[in-house]
Amino acid sequence: MSNKIELLAPAGNLEKLKMAFAYGADAVYGGTSTFSLRIRSGKEFDMESFKDGIDYAHNLNKKVYVTINGFPFNSQLKSYQNHIAKMRDLKPDALIVASPGVVKMARDIAPDIPIHLSTQANVMNEMDARVYYDMGVERIITAREISLKDCEAIKRAIPQLELEVFVHGSMCFAYSGRCLVSALQMGRVPNRGSCANDCRFPYDVYAHNPETNTTFKLEEESEVGTYIMNAKDMNLASHVDEIIKSGVIDSLKIEGRTKSQYYLSTVTKTYRKAINDSYAGIFDEAKYQKELATTQNRGFSDAYLVSKPYEKNSTQSLGFTIQDGTHQVAGIVNEDGLSWRCKDKTCLNDTVEIVLPVGAKIDEIDNEYGKIELIDDKYYLSLKKIISKSDKIFECIHSGDLNDIILPIKLPSYTVLRRDIAEAKSKKGLV
Repeated sequence: MSNKIELLAPAGNLEKLKMAFAYGADAVYGGTSTFSLRIRSGKEFDMESFKDGIDYAHNLNKKVYVTINGFPFNSQLKSYQNHIAKMRDLKPDALIVASPGVVKMARDIAPDIPIHLSTQANVMNEMDARVYYDMGVERIITAREISLKDCEAIKRAIPQLELEVFVHGSMCFAYSGRCLVSALQMGRVPNRGSCANDCRFPYDVYAHNPETNTTFKLEEESEVGTYIMNAKDMNLASHVDEIIKSGVIDSLKIEGRTKSQYYLSTVTKTYRKAINDSYAGIFDEAKYQKELATTQNRGFSDAYLVSKPYEKNSTQSLGFTIQDGTHQVAGIVNEDGLSWRCKDKTCLNDTVEIVLPVGAKIDEIDNEYGKIELIDDKYYLSLKKIISKSDKIFECIHSGDLNDIILPIKLPSYTVLRRDIAEAKSKKGLV
């Protein structure tokens, strides 16, 4: 692989798209709700804002890949054609599709736009990869169960075919996301973009004897199987160096279009650092894992890229559906850099850590609004005054408040303010 590996981040809306690029992404993926596998995030983009996002990316020499990876019914084929034509006119950098029929449709309607094959197509081997490559697919997002050795075999057989692998985020307990539990229980079809995440719930298990019509509840020991379908989150940060050195992967993909701004910024920046460090020969996996642990997660697993599924017995989260990370986001700096919005209760004289976008630098300062100082290679902001642009003064401001709070100095757009989780819980009276 002659070019540097791509870092691909999720974009659930226009603000998240901009944040992804600020924190180091080379490209993003997203789309409107139409025929996307993330209807909730897609609803945050309309055609106008999605066009704005593509234009914004291209001005930065970055890329946007459009998700059109649902599975159409016969009654929707005309709508699919119309949607692909609309997306073609926005000039994205690729269309992500999932079925052979839609691959052909996209080639016919948008012949000048590259086609990326969704992970939903479950490509695991060079034979299937060859079929799609011969149909005009330029990149395959491999099945999440694939191994790095199988990726190497595909690349040897088809050197021109780009390969993209997931490296971080939620994992489905079903094979490559082919799940119908949500459809059965909630009427929300996962493969049409409206999964209710039923696999994350705790379940009671029963044994029924039809001959005696007797039902027994199987009592489960605490943390030994209550969450019988709940998969840990994927985390391959420790293997980025190995993946890059294999020379066969073109793009590392982060899952999470519906996840928080804090998740997006932290995970993207961490993988950007891991990639850059790998090329510089200073790879330090402990550093990346410490930062990723600041985000909420279901426990971490290195999944299957470097280990076969049958070799793993640590991919299931038995005792909880999600756990707090080591830190909690307190606020996000607005795009203007002059103000911030609260994401967690913050009071006068509080001190929060400043997490900067990639490459950003700031100065230490002390004025009537607050103090910014550098301590142990980290910047901290102490608030002397909490006052909004409309001159409203606060002793404390709470999550969800839409007032824009003035900063003591202009900060880079989308800078994150965070605090230790113990402090965050203490402020809420949870400890």
